[in-house]
Amino acid sequence: MDITIVTGLSGSGKTMAAKILEDMGYFCIDNMPPQLVVDMTRVLSESETGDGKSRVALVMDTRNPGFVQHLSPALEKLGEMNVPVRILFLESNDAALISRYKQSRRDHPMARHMSLPEAISAERKLLVPVKALATDVLDTSDLPAARMRERLLQLFSLAPEEAPITIFVQSFGFKYGIPTDSDILLDVRFVPNPFYYEELRPLSGLDGPVIDFLRQFPEFSQYLALYEELFAFTTPYYIREGKQRLNISVGCTGGRHRSVMAAEHLSAYLRTLGYRVNTLHRDFHRDRQTRLLEKLEEEFSDS
Repeated sequence: MDITIVTGLSGSGKTMAAKILEDMGYFCIDNMPPQLVVDMTRVLSESETGDGKSRVALVMDTRNPGFVQHLSPALEKLGEMNVPVRILFLESNDAALISRYKQSRRDHPMARHMSLPEAISAERKLLVPVKALATDVLDTSDLPAARMRERLLQLFSLAPEEAPITIFVQSFGFKYGIPTDSDILLDVRFVPNPFYYEELRPLSGLDGPVIDFLRQFPEFSQYLALYEELFAFTTPYYIREGKQRLNISVGCTGGRHRSVMAAEHLSAYLRTLGYRVNTLHRDFHRDRQTRLLEKLEEEFSDS
């Protein structure tokens, strides 16, 4: 188990950081008392499987009156248990904190008997020993949400397979309509259609003869290579902007031959980059079903 403690000044963005970490696959607990961390670690460790270490993010701050004095003893016990702990300390300048509190209309946890500037100053002094323990210190004074997500991705060095994005690649037939959830739309109708070859018509883009037929056209291979380069370049930036689901739709006329082959090819490539990829062939069987219905209607009308 790996534990990340998210702490810092009130109003510096700890809640936002926890949401981003949750999107990155962390199990997050807000306002966690340090006194309970050891027991929580034992409970969660017992539920771990052999698939890998679980990652936990704990938000701790001055909402808990005993936070500062109990943090160091908790860290010592976790060290004795050989549990890796990382401390992310968030801070902001006074002007940014005052502005955020005015916008949110919430009260500072230490401002019950003092002004907001005094409360910020008192908390800053109180957290000096906590900041000294921090693994990472992040100033959020001028950090919008998108940039904060980018910085956390950089700090926690996610590998592609751990990135908070799932890529859906689906083939479809234009004659059945464009998928409404498409983010990126590819049209492969410029390639000769296997449908017009009697021996290929009953097959699909999953079958060897159709794949061989399509690969004989160098423009098709070049087209797929260009999109490989495009997706390799753009996907990390989609992740940076917080996109968690990317829908790539590949269309041909009926959604059975060309689009199926292209969708499978691009899915395989994206997996080699380490991304989670789901592949769907939306209209794979519809052409065959349509032809059967048409044949039955013809036979019925002839009779």
